[in-house]
Amino acid sequence: MSEIVKTTEELVEPILQAKGLELVDVEYVKEGKNWFLRVYIDKEGGVDIDECGIVSEQLSEQLDEQDPIKGAYFLEVSSPGVERPLKSKADFGKNVGSNVYIKLYEPINGVKEYEGILTEFTGETAIIAYKVKTREKQTEIPYKKIAKARLAVSL
Repeated sequence: MSEIVKTTEELVEPILQAKGLELVDVEYVKEGKNWFLRVYIDKEGGVDIDECGIVSEQLSEQLDEQDPIKGAYFLEVSSPGVERPLKSKADFGKNVGSNVYIKLYEPINGVKEYEGILTEFTGETAIIAYKVKTREKQTEIPYKKIAKARLAVSL
């Protein structure tokens, strides 16, 4: 984890806790010629633009004071959206029963990507129910083999 991401997490956590908000993710990325510091926040029922604005203002003040980033960048504070990433074991636990997309570091039964219902999470294993054509299937996925995971919109 970069020092910029770590410092940003440390600065934003107290702001979010005071407002009953949750930190989902922080990323510091270059797109074209510009650098972006993106902070994704959420709460039960979702966050609105006013909450994002307030957090952005307060975090911007903290970043100006600490000055962990040399050079220009854009600060963006937003909701992670409906396809929110699942970044921690707690995220998996809170989303049992939800439709998820999981990408693995290595295949299980010849498959490297799964989309289906997260039926159970033990802390070390995610159990996902999915369909192959009309057949219902289920597989156990060790948490340590998950490269990326997010909520998935089902149509």
